[in-house]
Amino acid sequence: MLDHIFISVSDLTRSVAFYTAALAPLGIRDRVDYDGANGPPGHPDLKGFGCGGRIFFWLREGVVEGRAAHVGFVAGSQAEVNAAYAAAMAAGASDNGPPAARPYYDARYYAANVLDPDGYSLEFVYKEWQH
Repeated sequence: MLDHIFISVSDLTRSVAFYTAALAPLGIRDRVDYDGANGPPGHPDLKGFGCGGRIFFWLREGVVEGRAAHVGFVAGSQAEVNAAYAAAMAAGASDNGPPAARPYYDARYYAANVLDPDGYSLEFVYKEWQH
């Protein structure tokens, strides 16, 4: 099981605004700012996102690798997939696959794909059998 992930972004302010909007429809509304000075030498400042008191998705300013990462976010329904896709697009994402079934994975796999402002591949996914 994955506990957390860091991705580097080119503009923290822009990315915090983007992810705040894009992740809210999924219930990912908790936010934490971590001052890297409180960590070991060289630890970056971080902007964290999560829900239910668990922060699991972190942004740090740095070198952007764009499509080097693909992050899938769990949605609780097809409606949440649609809402997250719409919110991400309104916040500046680029379309990388509109909301629809993905039968090449499974007939019950419903997802939407976008590229964030730095080119990272994001997927909002509802897997009926996991709910």
